[in-house]
Amino acid sequence: MYKFALIGYPLGHSLSPVIHQTAMEYCDMLGSYELLPTPPEDLVSRIKYLKVNNYNGFNITIPHKVPITFFLSSMDEVADLAGAVNTVIIDKDKELHGYNTDVHGFVSGLSESMKLLLKYQKAVIFGTGGASRAVVIGLSQVGIKEIDFYSRDISKLDVLKKFYQEKFPQIKFRFFQYTEKIDLSDTMIAVNTTPLGMLGKYAGVSPVEQYVVDSLPDKGIVYDIVYNPIETEFIKQAKKRKLQTVSGINMLVNQGLKAFELWTGKIVPANMVIEAVLKRL
Repeated sequence: MYKFALIGYPLGHSLSPVIHQTAMEYCDMLGSYELLPTPPEDLVSRIKYLKVNNYNGFNITIPHKVPITFFLSSMDEVADLAGAVNTVIIDKDKELHGYNTDVHGFVSGLSESMKLLLKYQKAVIFGTGGASRAVVIGLSQVGIKEIDFYSRDISKLDVLKKFYQEKFPQIKFRFFQYTEKIDLSDTMIAVNTTPLGMLGKYAGVSPVEQYVVDSLPDKGIVYDIVYNPIETEFIKQAKKRKLQTVSGINMLVNQGLKAFELWTGKIVPANMVIEAVLKRL
């Protein structure tokens, strides 16, 4: 019987159990997927618990995506580039091996025609938090040549600029604070990596005003990594313009199924799991 878990703090209402239980049912596998709230001071004891109790692997969320890297025997190239891990395999010798499936999740949300459209184009990312790193790696994989960041936190911009220019010399980066006027007429994809629009205190809020979305080209893409609600304010703004949109549910499910594949070697169709997740939202 397989044993998987999610560690983080606080965990709140996670949809990860739905993703993995649906995947196990599809594969006719016996297994469990547990939510294990783990405050920062309990990380070491939690890792020992997972090893001793014969877990096959686990997912990691805030605030452990970076600290977990100190406990790993190996880390894949994408996790190394992102500086963060969200999936760990525990091998038969109780060694930990780290991966980042967020990048796969982000890219999987893009259709093949979208990927072709984005080659050699410009992207805009709203927000400079941890999630934005996975988005940059994903955009680099589809051939984006320019990325503009918009952030309210100016204290990190110089450090981020140096980091991105070293890691992705083929891409031109620019960093801006939110200003009175944002023009996206030369931008093919705009991505929200902030929590704005998420159910709760940020519900009904977009990272930008309607006129900003309106300035995108007719073939432009709006991608919101927020998945609850499915149709965020940012997505609604894009639909008013009849632009192509990608909901965060695609990234959520695909990153989860990539973790499942790493743990079990089995591939599960995303559409079926998205349907199961939508029923729980």
